[in-house]
Order: sequence, then structure tokens, then C-alpha cells
Amino acid sequence: MPKMLFLNLPVKDLAAATRFYEAIGCTKNEQFSDHRSASMVWSDTIVFQLLTHDYFATFTPKPIADSKTTSGMLIALSRDSREEVDAIAEAAAAAGGRADVQERQDMGFMYVRTFEDPDGHVFEPMWMDPAAVSGT
Repeated sequence: MPKMLFLNLPVKDLAAATRFYEAIGCTKNEQFSDHRSASMVWSDTIVFQLLTHDYFATFTPKPIADSKTTSGMLIALSRDSREEVDAIAEAAAAAGGRADVQERQDMGFMYVRTFEDPDGHVFEPMWMDPAAVSGT
């Protein structure tokens, strides 16, 4: 089995969060979803596990942070082109999120935008020129 990453995110409205994650390109895995959680597959190795606040609280003794007012992490998502960066940011905004919560970064070899999901979790879709990475 390949190494995988499961990001468990607390959400206030599971149905709205599920629609949002579908709009940015995730597919819901019904086998690992129920009335308390939605397993949203981003890739073969990355899954966003959306959990209602009540259910999320069963996994930690700590209070759940309000992601709209505090930052606990930034989730960077690589994309294959600048156009894909723009497309996911616009899809996020159209699906109830908020695009460009930070100023766009265009460094020529790298392009980054930022969006929030409806619960305030921050994502940074980014594209980097493969030639710049390899040094060729």
C-alpha cells in the first residue's frame, strides 16, 4: 500500500462541505462516508475526511479551532498549469468558498492563489515550472 495522507477537517455543514469539495475536484467515497463524515478523494494518495464537529470532537480532547478566525495549517495543492490554479480558485468561490484570501503570487516560475472552504480552511493551489525545479 502506498503512503497516503488523510486530512481530517471539522465542518459545520457536512452536505455543504461535501458539495464544495466535489466542486473543486474531489470524488466522494461512499464506502467511508456516513451522516457524520464524508471521505473526499483528491488523488490516489490524498483524502480529505470531512467530519461534523460532534464527530471530530471524539478524536481529540482539544477544542475545535474556528478556521475563519485562526490558522492551524495551510494546505498546498499542486496543479499542472496556471490555468488549473485559476480554475480551482474560481470553482472554490462559485461553490461557497472565498477566492484570493491572500494576494496572488506570480513569480514567473511559480504561480499561487489562495482560497478558503466554507469553514475557513485555507488552500493554496500552486503551479511550478518543471524546468525551474529541475534546473534545466
